[in-house]
Amino acid sequence: MNDSYDYIIAGAGAAGLSLAYHLVQAGLMDKRVLLIDRERKSRNDRTWCFWEIGEGPFEKLVFRRWPKVWFHGAGIAACLDLSPYRYKMIRGIDFYAFMDRWLETQPQITRLYGEVDSVEEGRVWVEGQQYEAKWIFDSIHRPIPRLPGYHYLLQHFKGWVVCSASAAFDPTAATLMDFRLEQRGAVRFAYVLPYDERTALVEYTLFSPSLLQPEEYDLGLKDYLEHLLHIREYTVQHEEFGIIPMTDVPVASPRDSRIVRIGIAGGRAKASTGYTFQRIQRHSRQIAENLIRYGQPLASRPGFDRHYWMDSFFLNALSKGRVEGKSFFSRLFQKCPAAQVLRFLDEETSLMEDLKLMSAVDIPAFLASSWDVLTSRLKARLHPNEDL
Repeated sequence: MNDSYDYIIAGAGAAGLSLAYHLVQAGLMDKRVLLIDRERKSRNDRTWCFWEIGEGPFEKLVFRRWPKVWFHGAGIAACLDLSPYRYKMIRGIDFYAFMDRWLETQPQITRLYGEVDSVEEGRVWVEGQQYEAKWIFDSIHRPIPRLPGYHYLLQHFKGWVVCSASAAFDPTAATLMDFRLEQRGAVRFAYVLPYDERTALVEYTLFSPSLLQPEEYDLGLKDYLEHLLHIREYTVQHEEFGIIPMTDVPVASPRDSRIVRIGIAGGRAKASTGYTFQRIQRHSRQIAENLIRYGQPLASRPGFDRHYWMDSFFLNALSKGRVEGKSFFSRLFQKCPAAQVLRFLDEETSLMEDLKLMSAVDIPAFLASSWDVLTSRLKARLHPNEDL
């Protein structure tokens, strides 16, 4: 058995599978790839949602799409036209099944099921067996290091696919954020993805430093369904639970390393919102294009990333209580066109557009948070052993 490959992908979730797909789409069919995962995925364990103009590479997998979204917040209850975007949903089980079929047509990609013991420069150990590669792409989740001057929140949510006894949902519009919930010291909102008039995925979502007790999510969902949606007769067909880190801690590997972190493990979750799927696709395409063009996945030293810093300022403002999530998002969607907000969240806006958008929110709070972030980072760099 030849245990040497061109690329090893450790972890075959959204990031690992997407990277394998984009490597082939870019023309790297002659490279031997080892794709490692703990086990074959056969459960509908998650849902990915994103907005997009036109058709994307996984358009055939889109389970539902919506041209409009509802937003309920402070002083706003509006159904927002997303044109030219569509809000799209892909179910995990459909993505995994598609990738299973596609991988069967790719003889240069070897699948390996087993527990990854360690990832090292140029090699991965799986249940005592060593596998080598020039480049290793690592999507395995590990504890995020606690560093002074950085922020640590969690986006955590529980979702029910509910079927009501009678028509209760508008299948032409999703609910992006419903802040009519009691906030109780955290950012709390509901999220509704209607499949048809009687069926929808309803999620109870929080941004906070720690998780709730399991029964609290159920109580939140039940209360939302009965008292805000006025749905009292329903069955729960499916449940899902998720945790997404909302952090500005740098998790990428050193640039001289042969290990490239990908997916949530590589910081691909948007720190201020948790949206991940499209950021994974962009990162995967960039890696594949750089390998074709430069022979390495990271082509150049990154420059100043203002969107990273804006996310840091937002996390600081939330963590310090300078802004309330409900009021922040309400003012943003109340004062700016929905499509412009989505471009901003996709980090596709210009500096002037960013300044215009930020002028719609609490400027003094963000100035205070920007000063806090910059001074704490400087202090951490000058005095790395001090506890901030």
